[in-house]
Amino acid sequence: MNLEIDLAARRVLVIGAERLSRRVVARYRAAGADVERLQDQAAATQAELDAADLVVLVEGAPADGQAPPRGPDGGGSLQDQCRQAGVLLTREAAAVEAGHVTLIGGGPGALGLLTLDAAEALREADIVLYDRLAPTEALAELAPAAELIDVGKLPGHHRVPQSGINDLLVHHARAGRHVVRLKGGDPFVFGRGSEELAACIQAGVPCRVVPGVSSAISVPAAAGIPVTHRGVSHLFTVVSGHAPLTDEEHLHLAGLGGTVVVLMGVSTLPQLVAGLGRAGMRADMPVAVIERGYSASQRTTAGTLSTIVTAAGAARCQSPAVLVIGEVVRVGLDLQGEAAHLARLTESLAS
Repeated sequence: MNLEIDLAARRVLVIGAERLSRRVVARYRAAGADVERLQDQAAATQAELDAADLVVLVEGAPADGQAPPRGPDGGGSLQDQCRQAGVLLTREAAAVEAGHVTLIGGGPGALGLLTLDAAEALREADIVLYDRLAPTEALAELAPAAELIDVGKLPGHHRVPQSGINDLLVHHARAGRHVVRLKGGDPFVFGRGSEELAACIQAGVPCRVVPGVSSAISVPAAAGIPVTHRGVSHLFTVVSGHAPLTDEEHLHLAGLGGTVVVLMGVSTLPQLVAGLGRAGMRADMPVAVIERGYSASQRTTAGTLSTIVTAAGAARCQSPAVLVIGEVVRVGLDLQGEAAHLARLTESLAS
């Protein structure tokens, strides 16, 4: 059973040691509650329980076979005392004492594509270092007990250099905090997550990786373009477009066939299509540029290898965008056309 309680201006009594209950206190305060914390159950008086709307026990349930925790003044269990006061009693896990890091892939920016493990890690975070392409709109609600630090990189400008991000991860973890590094997409797909993991390992800081939904697959899907399709493409290659490719790399891509997905490739699009053309790729190969995937302003600009640079320029395509090169683009556009036709037909029949 899932119960939701409006905690605005409600009095919440949190029972637990300060360090162990720090996240619980922060979460309830973020929800608008009037929070009072007591070190242990013995410090609670019946009057305090009577005045509370909710009592939160952070210390955990007693071990099997032991007597239940005693209430105030040694009389009855805390549960009995709360029942007598007519106040709800709930338990929450204590914060882990040892500092550690969780590297999270936040997906392409849509809140719904954040994994359950990622949401749980954010909920238990003390510090969140986040990027601009991560799902940040609801970050204060997702991580109510955390200090939020923007370390995102903009094209040509790094607010915090990678070495500085590594240092922050280690510094805060060594101070006993749970540090979440929230990145867009997947942390191990052009996300430098492996460098951050290496920094933690070198410093002796425990680090866990929570994979994310990569924009290489999800953004084409949002535009209705599959990266593989039976009888059309049985493989796809993901390429970083941050810097122009070499002639040898163009040759390999053109000869490999299948689908080519390029991340961060808008600025190098002219060099890419020219290089693939020189390497023998057909001039009429379908190409799509999908901007701002999963946002309200998502847009797809389509063309061919010979026309996409002009089309993208006319449309003023900008980063963030995902490029898809291959026959699957035609498949996706045909599917979208059929879906639009079916929708119009259904609407006309309904009217």
